[in-house]
Amino acid sequence: MYLTRFRFNTARPEARRLLGSPHRLHGAVNMAFPEPPPREGTGPRVLWRLDSAPANRVDLFISSPSPPDLTHLVEQAGWPSLGEQGWSTFAYGEFLDALRQGDIWAFRLTANPVHHIRRDVDAPGTPTRRTAHVTPRHQIGWLLKHQERAGFTVLERPAGVESATAGTDYEVVVHDRTPVRFGKPTDAGTGASGTGQGRGRRAPDSPDVRFTRATFDGRLRITDLTVFRRTLTHGLGKAKAYGCGLMTLTPVR
Repeated sequence: MYLTRFRFNTARPEARRLLGSPHRLHGAVNMAFPEPPPREGTGPRVLWRLDSAPANRVDLFISSPSPPDLTHLVEQAGWPSLGEQGWSTFAYGEFLDALRQGDIWAFRLTANPVHHIRRDVDAPGTPTRRTAHVTPRHQIGWLLKHQERAGFTVLERPAGVESATAGTDYEVVVHDRTPVRFGKPTDAGTGASGTGQGRGRRAPDSPDVRFTRATFDGRLRITDLTVFRRTLTHGLGKAKAYGCGLMTLTPVR
């Protein structure tokens, strides 16, 4: 496994175009691999996430079974004149092997918190509908509901420490809560190298893609090492193709 960081040059039009479309960015990430990354199956999959920082900085993180080649992104949306490769790839497998059950880590996760509901006006037997959680309290509740099956537990907040989110006693905050909606462009407009007459066109008869993205920052303890490694390499939740599901860890300070 490999973990890669790429920094966008947000002054470039192609960078802004990619950052404005999860579908195009999904295509650009897939183009970093000679063979299309599998979306199904039991093996690790390609996951990605955008992280924003001060000074208009935006980083793309990619977790993948093989190292990516991001030359196309550097040429069109990065810093090709600086004489550096333009991205950094780390041996993620070695990091995963060094994890131990009971370890405490700070984490960041961008996810698509959803649940299934049946409305009062629906007829009996009507299939439930997948619906986004939209409040911080319910989004954190979604994370807590899934933590055991994902091999970790979010640390409880020490007594006397104020919570940044009302209604939760855990060391986690949620931010960048963004409703996302877009129409899928045609294939000719997918990816960083998409050019030609079809660029940017909406695919005919294609419904809009809608989901809600939320980023969690907090501290966790690993409770099931095997399951937790799977969470880090397979992702957590829905909308993985569009930048959700990737959890990263940093040492606790």
